[in-house]
Amino acid sequence: MTQPAIHIWRLLSWGRTLARHGALRGIERDPNTPPPVRRLVRIARFGTRQPRVPDYAAAFQAIGPAAIKLGQTLATRPDLVGEEAAHNLLSLQDSLPPVPYARIEAQIERSFEQPIDTLFAHVDPEPVGSASIAQVHRAVTADGRQVAVKVLRPGIRERFARDIDTYEWAAAHLEALGGEARRLRPRLTIANFKRWTNRELDLRREAASASELAESMRGFEGYRIPSIDWDRSNSRVMTIEWIDGIKIGDVEALRAAGHDLPQLASRLVLAFLTQAISGGFFHADMHQGNLFVRPDGTIVAIDFGIMGRIDRRARQWLAEILYGLTTGNYRRVAEIHFEAQYVPSYHSVDEFATALRAVGEPMRGKPVSELSVGQMLDSLFAITRDFDMQTQPHLLLLQKTMVMVEGIATQLDPAINMWDVSAPYVKNWIRDELGPEAALADRIRTDLQTLLRLPDLVRRVEDRFPPKGGAPEQPPLPEIELVWERKRRSNHWVGYILAALAGGALVWAASHWGFAI
Repeated sequence: MTQPAIHIWRLLSWGRTLARHGALRGIERDPNTPPPVRRLVRIARFGTRQPRVPDYAAAFQAIGPAAIKLGQTLATRPDLVGEEAAHNLLSLQDSLPPVPYARIEAQIERSFEQPIDTLFAHVDPEPVGSASIAQVHRAVTADGRQVAVKVLRPGIRERFARDIDTYEWAAAHLEALGGEARRLRPRLTIANFKRWTNRELDLRREAASASELAESMRGFEGYRIPSIDWDRSNSRVMTIEWIDGIKIGDVEALRAAGHDLPQLASRLVLAFLTQAISGGFFHADMHQGNLFVRPDGTIVAIDFGIMGRIDRRARQWLAEILYGLTTGNYRRVAEIHFEAQYVPSYHSVDEFATALRAVGEPMRGKPVSELSVGQMLDSLFAITRDFDMQTQPHLLLLQKTMVMVEGIATQLDPAINMWDVSAPYVKNWIRDELGPEAALADRIRTDLQTLLRLPDLVRRVEDRFPPKGGAPEQPPLPEIELVWERKRRSNHWVGYILAALAGGALVWAASHWGFAI
């Protein structure tokens, strides 16, 4: 188990990097920041020269791979890091200098336990992409197919495990301070981050996600997923069909190729809604570098390390919320929040409906160029504090992806109105899934299944697993001993304080005089 002194050392070192980019200023000035955290921030920034405008993205980039991924996660949490920081973190580029090809080749051979030339006729030594977790090389298989080979960076799993260990430790201490820190649930944020990154660190999971998404989107015209080469894929290497096309963010190239840009924008929005609302399983990393347009206009997605999943009940509520906001039925949207137990029952439904109206009315009937879904979501986060609404982690990834999709759609078609594109789809889905025919079919199926069970068994199951509302049951969080709890059992508390002070002094000296630590 990592000792508290090591966690403190890492946090102070990262804090110095954040301070040099001005990224601690917002935390220090936020009135909701717990006093102990504010004091630690002052220690971390002592003696640094801070830029006038904070650059959160550059700070996380400088800290390293795990911080890059954490920064992308925090970009979905304006309630936790503030709107300015969240907006800046959206620009965080997941890119690092490439690993030398010799190490990549060794990684491939070691993972398959055979020479690379038995798998591939040729692998281009120059990577086509180099991110924090893996890099990608173009290759030709032994049977002549063009493929992309994604390979984990050597040692990356161990580095992520070390850094996440400290994130968990820090989040546990922050949440234990209570108040606003407890409402924002930082431990759950880190738990979800850990689950997402562990999924990304196993390329078999990514390959399976691509396969599942391809199956669920098979009937959607103009959107496809590359096929997986399972014989050349394992936990550290994934081989996938090579895609030739224009990056969806290259608007001029798309226009020169004769593509209908408004049609592409609408198709992208509907593809996302089909994944999220119809299937409950969506590509959650839909940025411009992961979407290509083929000559026939088909949108092709790549990179399936980050995927989102929403259960059917939550999707029904989500669809009703979206439709209620588009039609101005704020009372129904408020009722859904209470039914889903997102808002505690001691609050007023009518007051919450009025707060929602203040968010939704400025949006209606206007193009994204004037007001956006992303701005609306930020405004929704702003009112959650007034109504003691706890963070719903299963919706955070969805919010992040909606902002990404909106950004790309707006670039393709500045006049697009996300509501106008979304409303017919959502309305039809609600009719099909929640209308009288669907309700009757669900009732018949449910009653038949119930009759086939032993009544006593049904009663025991229902007693054991009562309804829990819209938020799914959260994963168990690791047991982390707080330093002030250890104080009660031993006299090592002074040692930790001294370690923190010594660590802070060393980090300050290293940054002040320029020697390595």
